[in-house]
Amino acid sequence: MGDDYIRRTMKAPAELQAAAGRTLDGDVLQMLMQACAQLDASDLHITTGEPPIFRLHGRLYRVEGYKELTREDALSAVTYLIGEDEPTNRYWQQFHETGGADIAASLDDGSRFRVSVFQQKGDPAIALRLIPSEILTFEQLGLPVREVQEMLHKPRGIILLTGPTGCGKTTTIASMIDYINRERDTHIITIEDPIEYYHEGKRSILNQREVGVDVSSFAESVRRNMRSDPDVMLVGEMRDLETMRACLQAAETGHLVLSTLHTVSAPKTVDRLVTAFPSAEQEEIRAMTSTSLLAVFSEELIPRKDGKGRIAAYEIMVGEPGGSPAIGNLIRERKTSQMRSTIQSSKHLGMQLLENALARLVKDDLISFEEAYNRANQKTDLLNFLDDYPIPEEYRRAAEVADGG
Repeated sequence: MGDDYIRRTMKAPAELQAAAGRTLDGDVLQMLMQACAQLDASDLHITTGEPPIFRLHGRLYRVEGYKELTREDALSAVTYLIGEDEPTNRYWQQFHETGGADIAASLDDGSRFRVSVFQQKGDPAIALRLIPSEILTFEQLGLPVREVQEMLHKPRGIILLTGPTGCGKTTTIASMIDYINRERDTHIITIEDPIEYYHEGKRSILNQREVGVDVSSFAESVRRNMRSDPDVMLVGEMRDLETMRACLQAAETGHLVLSTLHTVSAPKTVDRLVTAFPSAEQEEIRAMTSTSLLAVFSEELIPRKDGKGRIAAYEIMVGEPGGSPAIGNLIRERKTSQMRSTIQSSKHLGMQLLENALARLVKDDLISFEEAYNRANQKTDLLNFLDDYPIPEEYRRAAEVADGG
């Protein structure tokens, strides 16, 4: 096997190593989940033809000395998580109809996982994401504290958390909900698929609804929640047009809405939101977005240089309800290409480009230059923000090509 195919491995706890040859039943799966929590891994993957695989600080590690899993192992693990394959089991029904099902699972010690069961090559597979037990503060997340707190006291508007899967959107949004819960006298309703962080009401009243258990869909829940006297709504993901429309309408009619999208920058988030609709509706949606978009937090989670975990970098754009009429005007006038310069010149509102955040982390020796370069949306901007940093000449030439220079 060539060097390109050498795989990282990690030793499992002794109890798990002793079970390496057993069928992957409920007891062994619990050991794997406990090991995931003990190792501080973010994910556990179960797939046929591979040993169990952990994701630690963004990298994949196969469990050393563990057998390759069979179809029977994967099926046994799935059955443990979602029950027997019976017509009345809605999770199996989803699996057979759509090729996948999402649930939440927990251990006796309180560790919780978001579980995606899916089909691949005709066999079941599982991806388990460990949900951190601790809700982090804005300081720990690296967010501008005063500006974010001011946003979360706004009575209306929509705040979007964006970024690739696994970048920490859920952790950041949980921190925001916890702050509102502690500091404001409101009624908060969350709509999730599945529920990830459990919140108990503090100063606020807090109700959590799960898609498929408490309500049929995100869009339906947002519409019905309007009759439940909510002040704040968390919508786990804006997956379709109806959910996007319902969230914008809720923000427009006097509610604070928090949700997520899979986009890589703040300007692209606006484009994604508007162009997702048919062309006949886009002007109306553009107008609604311009007056309702409170802020966009576009997030990246990057391995630390010292190997001790990962650290978040944010692009932050504040909209008209947050005090930036310039951003509102750019949305209305279809000038999203000019948003970067407005973000860069509006630091007093808490705005920052992703490249600003990446450059700061490089200068503070928290992440490597290579990691920052690979994640930057505009490579030349990153290099400009690192003007006093020793940058290899080949990166300067590559940046010009990447950015169309």
